[in-house]
Amino acid sequence: MKAAMSIRGFLLSEAYISPDEHRPSLTALQAIHRNGRLVGHLGADFDLRDLPVTSELYDEPEDWRQVKGDPAIRSTVFQQSRTESPLDRHLGLALSILEELLTARGVYQCQIHFSKSLATLWTLGDPLRYRILDHETLCDPDICLIYPPHPYPPDAAIAPNEVGRILDTLPTLRLTDPTIYLRMASINLINGMVSVTFSCDGSHYMPHGEFLKKDTSFWFGHDSSPR
Repeated sequence: MKAAMSIRGFLLSEAYISPDEHRPSLTALQAIHRNGRLVGHLGADFDLRDLPVTSELYDEPEDWRQVKGDPAIRSTVFQQSRTESPLDRHLGLALSILEELLTARGVYQCQIHFSKSLATLWTLGDPLRYRILDHETLCDPDICLIYPPHPYPPDAAIAPNEVGRILDTLPTLRLTDPTIYLRMASINLINGMVSVTFSCDGSHYMPHGEFLKKDTSFWFGHDSSPR
């Protein structure tokens, strides 16, 4: 209502949350003139659910993004130290099993929670549900028998031989520094993105190719703080 109206006397608002229904809406406003004088406005409110979709599907940006976390966590990060988790004790075995699930068993996305010793998986055969694997399951090769063999997705942005390289990088980020360490990592084969979240609650989202180019000095530097 406060925006400048065009010369035609018509204004279409941006989407907003309606105060009554608490749903995304927009308003169309038409100025009414009589004998060259403005005498009023005619407004119409529309629920976005009732309007046809005319825009293309939103594409997630593929550039590297860094997101700073909770200031309370960042301010006390140097007062903490990594505690070895059950997953840390068998990290090589768990990551080998995850590589098998990602490259040959239909898993297209996984989130690895190192401090919690669990992983969350999404599969191509049932993509709307996720599975949670605890550290005992992650370290048991028998879990591969539960997920039947599945062809590697042809539209995956990450090549099968790159999956192991990505996973092999994670122990370094987890174990190199006792104060600044990896808490969570995510891999999505289809969009090719890798995300990592550190103990300072800072997160990085980047294309897998860029992730593979980073060495230890990029993540920790001389002052052992993630960039």
